[in-house]
Amino acid sequence: MNWSQRTALGRASAALAFAVAVVSLAAPAHSAERTGNDEGAGTEQTADSDETGIHAAVRIEYSGSVAPNGGTGNVTSADVNWKPPPCWYAPYLGAKDFKKKMSADIEKAAGTATGTASSAIGQTKQHYEDEFGWEDHPGYKDYNVDKDGEGMFWAGVENPNEPDILKRGSCSELPFWVDNGEAPPPQFEQAIDPEMLAALAYQHMELPDTEVTLAPDGTTKVNLPTWSWLDKADFHEVQATAAINAPGFALQATTTAKPVSLQLKPGTDDAETYPASGECTINADGSIGEPYAKGKADQTPPCGIKYLRSSGNGTFDLQATITWDIAWTGTDGAGGDLPDGTFGTTQAVTVQEIQAVNR
Repeated sequence: MNWSQRTALGRASAALAFAVAVVSLAAPAHSAERTGNDEGAGTEQTADSDETGIHAAVRIEYSGSVAPNGGTGNVTSADVNWKPPPCWYAPYLGAKDFKKKMSADIEKAAGTATGTASSAIGQTKQHYEDEFGWEDHPGYKDYNVDKDGEGMFWAGVENPNEPDILKRGSCSELPFWVDNGEAPPPQFEQAIDPEMLAALAYQHMELPDTEVTLAPDGTTKVNLPTWSWLDKADFHEVQATAAINAPGFALQATTTAKPVSLQLKPGTDDAETYPASGECTINADGSIGEPYAKGKADQTPPCGIKYLRSSGNGTFDLQATITWDIAWTGTDGAGGDLPDGTFGTTQAVTVQEIQAVNR
């Protein structure tokens, strides 16, 4: 039986007997607390325990500037085609605990299965008990109990923040054994690694909710340049870390976001931006734009807006979107770039006509 045939058979049995391989691992118990710099929340995702008291060893811990309670952060990828992993394979249980859990699930599923499903469950039982294997996927003798402590069974984990249920459950291969210190078999391309952890840290990252400073502030005049800027103190590098630790297996990755530019959209076509593109780049000192100072009213701001008509009885919604350069570093010196991230805020601006008095 080749790998594709084994996959089809495995999925049939997994649907009945091995929902534990994905479902219980994907039901995280969340806890969060404010980090030391009060910029985000540390979050831990860990599998629930079942009636036997067994806990899955898989655990992803988030720290730094991350959304609380395991939620999705506020950063949006500038690349619409980039997505964090919908699921992955990670360490699950040692051999003795795996045998206790899986043999009970096999027994339960076998009592109700018929036809093809029954056959699949029978062969899966042989796979773990009697060394029944497939191409590139050898079987195990008595659930590898004689190697307990020397490795772990790995299983599929759903990303609870993935909205597509089919993608979320696509890591449906049967649990497989990995010796401590060894890499997962190459056919399991979705095995957790530092780059995946970096992508998950990206997904959970919480960027500061920074509003640009305006002068005049809140209310401006038609044809009067409005200065916009961000101070370095409010506009700084942000980091989020994702880590997984299990016996014989530990990985982590830190994703870093550095602000690089500010995009201004006036909220009306009857306006001009400075510069004309509306994109204000970062200064050498890490700030953006230039603070307004007395005597500069007739000057052109390096970053700002000039409204050409009144907002009437309402306001214009000024959108200020910051672009962040995103990169990551991980275990054993791994690292690289991720797609730029964006995060924007909206500010209400009142624009009034300049009143002239005729004498």
